Amino acid sequence: MADEPSYWYAKRGIFALGLAPFGWIYGTVAKRRMEAEPSYTSALPVLCIGNLTAGGAGKTPTAMEFARVAKAMKLKPGFLTRGYGSAVRRGPLKVNFRSHNSHDVGDEALLLAARAPTVVCADRVAGVKMLEEMGVDLVIMDDGFQNPALYKDFSLVVVDAGRAIGNGFVHPAGPLRAPLKTQLARADALLLVGTSTATAKVVRVAAKMAKPVIAAMIQVSKPGRWKDAKVYAYCGIGAPNKFYHSLEAVGAQVLETRSFPDHHVYSPTDCEELLQRAEELDALLVTTTKDKARLVRRGDKQTALHTASQALEIQMRLENPKRAGAIIEEVLERARVRRAH
Repeated sequence: MADEPSYWYAKRGIFALGLAPFGWIYGTVAKRRMEAEPSYTSALPVLCIGNLTAGGAGKTPTAMEFARVAKAMKLKPGFLTRGYGSAVRRGPLKVNFRSHNSHDVGDEALLLAARAPTVVCADRVAGVKMLEEMGVDLVIMDDGFQNPALYKDFSLVVVDAGRAIGNGFVHPAGPLRAPLKTQLARADALLLVGTSTATAKVVRVAAKMAKPVIAAMIQVSKPGRWKDAKVYAYCGIGAPNKFYHSLEAVGAQVLETRSFPDHHVYSPTDCEELLQRAEELDALLVTTTKDKARLVRRGDKQTALHTASQALEIQMRLENPKRAGAIIEEVLERARVRRAH
């Protein structure tokens, strides 16, 4: 995936306004697609973790947090994901994090599969049918909010407070995947990660539509280990500065950074350059868990970089810890009621 345009998260200017008519066309098509009736309703409860915009907002950490809570409730969750960047053209495919690599299934799928049974499939209906056969009792979709094929019992939309909805335009003029009101109409609640005035519009529209807004934050696991560490940080994610700022926030001395496009596939040359520069700086190589997963079983140079790199592990935490359990209970109840009818 190429770097997202800078005008997506800037004041509306000539590029965004020039592309606005194309955004209107794209948005009209996306609106009709989202309004289509589902083609399949699973016997399993389905919780969808989605977002409003292209790029990262925190869906995968949120999905993993809900799986953690579900396990504490003695449930057997399973993940359903598209597997962005994977080689899966036809599916579904059960992910084995011990043998697959990011080319096979995508980087997010590897992280999810380390926590619960995970199926990769662009066809969400085929994917959920495999999960039905695997003995799970709760389906957690990582993405797929805009996809109408599978009925969702509850859709939780994750919003990164720092970026929110950018300039508010629909792709390609802005980052929105579909018109804002169209998307919020199909959301059951918003998960607002962090705090920022950039969220004013989306929170205001959500309030008018009576959509609950849940506060959450990203926390670094074992933050003390990074205090005063001299690091050379690199990543290929949608919002690299969030990663660098997280390192600084826990006391790391970020000597230098290198950013790659989102979902970047590291070449042998990339790996050699990163290893060499870290040695020159006499610094610790640090990256994200998704980037490190992308290096697994991809070649000798990638293995060397994987071994030399440490990952900044993060967790999604809801401001009210009981809220996740309450949402899961609601998902289960909605599924029970619809099955009864």
